[in-house]
Amino acid sequence: MIGSAVNALAIMVGASVGLVLRHLAGLPGEKSASGQLTLGDRLQEIIMKGLSLCVFYIGVDGMLEGENTLVAILSMVIGAVIGELLDLDARMQGLGDWLQKKVSGLLKGSGTVNVSEGFVTSCLLFCVGAMAIVGALEDGLTGDHSTLFAKALLDGVGSILFASSLGVGVVFSAFAVFLYQGTIALLASFLSPLLTAEIITEMTCVGSILIVALSLNMLGLTRIKVMNLVPACLMPILLVNMIHLFS
Repeated sequence: MIGSAVNALAIMVGASVGLVLRHLAGLPGEKSASGQLTLGDRLQEIIMKGLSLCVFYIGVDGMLEGENTLVAILSMVIGAVIGELLDLDARMQGLGDWLQKKVSGLLKGSGTVNVSEGFVTSCLLFCVGAMAIVGALEDGLTGDHSTLFAKALLDGVGSILFASSLGVGVVFSAFAVFLYQGTIALLASFLSPLLTAEIITEMTCVGSILIVALSLNMLGLTRIKVMNLVPACLMPILLVNMIHLFS
């Protein structure tokens, strides 16, 4: 659990730094006396576009790790059905609205950026990938925190960048990361046989597809309800084992 706690703390610290930089650059949404966009607006817009392209690259890079196209397709279809039936996107939006009311003082002048956008985006980026799963398993099984410490450094830097553009929602992703990785660490002895290298690879691939969808939303090209696709990330656990069982 120590590795997960350090990872979550790094995200909170990094996101706090990002929020300070966001404030110093000029609160987005305000206009100068001449009616022109402020420097803060222009900086936020160009940084957001640049980060969106980086997120797209991260997603594509992770997708290429997949080795079984059928697992990815079935995971997306089954996950989409489950997510749509549960309407996870609406639930997350409701949670985001609730958090936004609670921290309204921190969000003054945040323009169209909302808590749920920053929360969902950063949660997926920080939770998807082999480092989160393998690091948490090592943390729980052997007490080796090195992988999660390295991830904490990467996430800390990333949270500075994302909080400067996506706002305070990034801070709350630290709690989700702690719960996700902490749960894996606590249940490591049980989950280790299930989370084989093959399954982790396919989970990373499916999660990376969602990251690509996120990047397209961030660029304003699509309005995909990414949260309704999140259950797809867990489907490879079932599908890969079924393939081995019947092959």
